[in-house]
Amino acid sequence: MNRRSLIALITALPVVAATRSFAQSPGPAELSKQRIAGLLEAARRLDGLETAIVTRNGDVLAERAFGDNALAGSTNIKSASKSIVSALVGIAIDKGLLDGVDQPIETVLRAEFPANPDPRLSKITIGHLLSMRAGLDRMSGPNYGRWVASRNWVRAALAADFIDEPGGGMLYSTASSHLLSVILTKVSGKPTLALARDWLGPLDGFRIGAWDRDPQGYYLGGNQMAMTPRSLHAFGELYRRGGVTSDGTRLISEAWIRESWVQRTNSVFNGDGYGYAWFLKDMAGERVNYAWGYGGQMLYIVPSLDLTVTITSNEAAPSARTGYRDELHALVTRMIEAVKA
Repeated sequence: MNRRSLIALITALPVVAATRSFAQSPGPAELSKQRIAGLLEAARRLDGLETAIVTRNGDVLAERAFGDNALAGSTNIKSASKSIVSALVGIAIDKGLLDGVDQPIETVLRAEFPANPDPRLSKITIGHLLSMRAGLDRMSGPNYGRWVASRNWVRAALAADFIDEPGGGMLYSTASSHLLSVILTKVSGKPTLALARDWLGPLDGFRIGAWDRDPQGYYLGGNQMAMTPRSLHAFGELYRRGGVTSDGTRLISEAWIRESWVQRTNSVFNGDGYGYAWFLKDMAGERVNYAWGYGGQMLYIVPSLDLTVTITSNEAAPSARTGYRDELHALVTRMIEAVKA
């Protein structure tokens, strides 16, 4: 089945499910479950799809693992991990370890600057790194391999040429997120993984497994992080609830979550908005905040509907240029419509 036919099938399914279920007079929640079940049944034809979890206000609407995959199995969430690093930055600010998003990175990373540094390095702030507006050449895409092959990832990133001014347009770079991981380690005296386990450990179901490190031992901020789909979903639910656990324990300030979802720039990939390591998009008339990792590792949060959707996919296959990411967006759009119907 080609992609156009599959999207057409997904689009039609909610109507079919609603018509078939009408005679049984199910309640709204049950009807939503039936519709989403139909959508996921059609979605199993998507090449690369591995798992999906859909909850509303914490209640499970659907969970599926496709093929040999498992909801409790570990997967590489790729760049979706950037949103987790962003959460740690917000907590560090709340704890007073960082002054705020306007703090220049020079205050922490000055010793890593190159000799005779470009004066613009002193203008880069924490907020610029979070929103991918450092101005430095990207260490993602074609430059990623060369960057991770270097002897010192931090100094290589800071020695890159300026393509734009700090605070300018979006230059999506895993190096920007990695610098945040290094900053967190330097100001706290603890590895980033230890911070994540300490600060997010009270969140039921949350766990980070394997996580790559650079040659100096810093955890790679923004890539190569292993989590289970359930763990990623638990993180999404934390944000959906405004930073508190299910028992009311506050881990992240609600103010930080609001700031993270304010548009700071636009994605050069698809035109969507971008905040502090979250993409922003309107779907079916609702604002959706989503994390996106290579291959289709997705975490969608729809605050207005209390809806959270986690999708994991084949980490080795691209998702943007193949149209697969757009198919996942279409699937989630139909889920939103199913919940609103």
